[in-house]
Amino acid sequence: MVTHIEPKRVYLAVFAALMVLTVLTVWVSYFDMGDLSIVVALAIAVTKATLVVLFFMHARHSPRLTKFVIAAGFCWLVILIGLTLSDYFTRTWLPLPQGW
Repeated sequence: MVTHIEPKRVYLAVFAALMVLTVLTVWVSYFDMGDLSIVVALAIAVTKATLVVLFFMHARHSPRLTKFVIAAGFCWLVILIGLTLSDYFTRTWLPLPQGW
């Protein structure tokens, strides 16, 4: 039988935190905060993803190679988002082609 690294109360506390953050996400969605809405929603989502990766995927107690692979995946995500945003922000640099 597989033994858990963390006690069950830690898993239950993380689960409770995830449920609270989910309710917080729904609650915040009813308020119009302008551009800040996206920042708040992404902050909550990153917090939930971090909890899942650290505790339920056992990255907290994993070997250094696993932590390196997780960091490399995060760096790759940052590169892809950066390239996408560089394309999006530079689309207005060239004028639109004129018709006949």
